[in-house]
Amino acid sequence: MTDSINAAIGFDALGLPENILSSLETLGFEQATAIQAQTIPHLLSGKDVLGEAQTGTGKTAAFGLPALSSVDVSVKKPQVLVLAPTRELAIQVSEAMQSFAKQIKGLRVATIYGGQSYGPQLGQLERGAQVVVGTPGRVMDHIRRKSLKLDNINFCVLDEADEMLNMGFLEDIEWILEHLSSDAQMALFSATMPKQIKKVADRFLKSPAHVKIAPVNKAKANIKQLAWKVSVINKLTALERIAETADYDAMIIFVRTRADTVEVAERLERQGFPALALNGDMNQAQRERTVDQIKSGKSSILIATDVVARGLDIPRIDLVINYDLPGDHESYVHRIGRTGRAGREGTAISFVRPREQYLLRHYEKLTAGKITPFELPTIQEIAASRIQKTHQTLLATIEKTDLEKMREIVANMAEKSETELLDLAAALLYQGQLKQPLQPKEDPKPRRERAERGERRGRERDERRGGERAPRKMRGQTQDVDFQQYRLEVGRSHGVKPGDIVGAIANEISLDSRYIGQIDLHERHSIVQLPKGMPEHLFKQLKKVRVRRQALEISVSQAPVIDQQAKRRKPKFSQKRH
Repeated sequence: MTDSINAAIGFDALGLPENILSSLETLGFEQATAIQAQTIPHLLSGKDVLGEAQTGTGKTAAFGLPALSSVDVSVKKPQVLVLAPTRELAIQVSEAMQSFAKQIKGLRVATIYGGQSYGPQLGQLERGAQVVVGTPGRVMDHIRRKSLKLDNINFCVLDEADEMLNMGFLEDIEWILEHLSSDAQMALFSATMPKQIKKVADRFLKSPAHVKIAPVNKAKANIKQLAWKVSVINKLTALERIAETADYDAMIIFVRTRADTVEVAERLERQGFPALALNGDMNQAQRERTVDQIKSGKSSILIATDVVARGLDIPRIDLVINYDLPGDHESYVHRIGRTGRAGREGTAISFVRPREQYLLRHYEKLTAGKITPFELPTIQEIAASRIQKTHQTLLATIEKTDLEKMREIVANMAEKSETELLDLAAALLYQGQLKQPLQPKEDPKPRRERAERGERRGRERDERRGGERAPRKMRGQTQDVDFQQYRLEVGRSHGVKPGDIVGAIANEISLDSRYIGQIDLHERHSIVQLPKGMPEHLFKQLKKVRVRRQALEISVSQAPVIDQQAKRRKPKFSQKRH
């Protein structure tokens, strides 16, 4: 049977507990979508649900809110299991569930998926997570290891079941469901209903309510869709170039996690762009204040996750950037729909890694549009733009400012030092452009970028294996460097990893990662080896750099030497990477 509800319904009319309603109010959720309005009452009553709905229609809240309502937080064992086809969707669902549960004291959510070491996942499960979100293969592994016990699971969700079928997970799903109690409540969601999925529903669901929702509307034709292929230039640098050169009134940048919203916003702020983070860690007042700053024009760049950007309507936004692609296809439609509001034209640029190219076909099909390649501005174009803006600023100053006193000072300087006025003007211009050079450095060569990617992957691999110390000799690391040890006021308790420190230092002062030596993590501080002779202005620059929201506060360390390599060769420091 297919239910049909046309009138808008508020969440307070669906029978949800007060602590969940409070979280929804904080997140800005007001009216339920069709899938939520039709599904939540069935699930709250204990009934199984078979849902046919596209991703992006609000399914996560449709099953997540009643699932959380069923949890007994005094029981530190898994009670809710959500199966998702991909790592990205599992992370997205997990973050949404954590946001919904913000007012439920003592509730924990564990995210388990392949491609990540078992250590962090085992830690989440051992700490007593009541909600487990994961991909089928890794969930099976944990069940076999007995690190995930299903005895207390009373609520199970299959999200995007047809996608799991396409990826070959059908047997895995059946194996997992066979290990659940027959009394467990079930919710199965699928965009389509092929025979194999229908068989799973017939076998494991008990007299389910059938909820069917029509697909969401196509994206508007006035949104220009572009895709930049991530290659030699990293995504942060690409973002800076777009922020500097693109013609936009305001933009929203979509990232995958709450931590990413802060890190990207801080990076853009350091480069002089007015950027604000919007995430689920903020209370309602903070969210409203942030949105008001964008609406009023006090800031022009917003970095957000899918969850908090739900229902966001800011007419100024005419550019959307998918810094990270969404975990599901339909979310792409909702993201780019943040621009082109009220009949205006808008642009959406997606950062696409080579392995993600296939997703563009899905996006084109969903939007009935064409996604065309986007080329980043070249160094020469950026230089020309900066020179032109500087020229315009100088002309405006000449036109609007009384410069008589300044002319006297300059003339006096020239006379006393016997210096040409042109030389003085050039020197002033040089000093003024130190923070943002009028002639940026050339792009990195592809070979170097591949080597640095290899180093990052190596560090990430070591971290996944549980190591907290950077490799003693990273691939490509320069051996003939006279190192000095420095103390950083960030450590394990702040969630910092060696790769975070390497990335922050390398990006901030354009120091090749080969010139960063041993990193020794402690509970609340770290020791890092950097080349001797660091210029004072770079030292001061590093003091202000933040990693995981903590200032580095770098200082010379008196700790015993880690593994000094004492041959003499000094690297070249530069002001900034572009």
